Amino acid sequence: MRLLLATHNQGKRREWRALLEGLDVELLLPDDLGLHDDIEETGETYTENALIKARALAAASGLPTLADDSGLEVDALDGAPGVRSARYHLGTDEVRYRALLRALEGVPLERRGARFRCIAALVLPDDAGTSREYITEGVCEGVISFEPRGEAGFGYDPVFYLFEHSCTMAQLTEAEKNRISHRARAAQAMRPILEREARLARP
Repeated sequence: MRLLLATHNQGKRREWRALLEGLDVELLLPDDLGLHDDIEETGETYTENALIKARALAAASGLPTLADDSGLEVDALDGAPGVRSARYHLGTDEVRYRALLRALEGVPLERRGARFRCIAALVLPDDAGTSREYITEGVCEGVISFEPRGEAGFGYDPVFYLFEHSCTMAQLTEAEKNRISHRARAAQAMRPILEREARLARP
């Protein structure tokens, strides 16, 4: 089954390729099909944003399309940055996570609880112009560290500390991250659906 991944982010592509390993799926990006239009994520929830991306690219390509939307929710900031995590501050990933650390200056460890949340949306178009849609969710709990550590990963990974691993998300190996991350958990829930659809798509 050809599956379009609704992202231009190479980090996400690597993660999803590893997470879907073993499935009878050819993973494509919009660039592979000459689809370069950026889709404005106007939703107020992760689910809305994931569906906006998946529906738009499924309609444009005619292919089964998988999108995800995720964010970091910090207890001391009333769940912010949340759905606006990628737009929390203009600039690079480092600019954003350092802005987050500044916002938490003086906040003690016991109030720095946080979680990464990911919603995955699969849109399966058909020849009649309709589609079937599936939604899965994954959550990873941690705390925001006092300083960044680690070189792997992307986004807020260097400041997201996992007590059970005694390190930040950015200090995990790719294989470790792909077992416990929020995206990994959403993907694990999506795998049976993709397995069934790949089986049905075989000639």
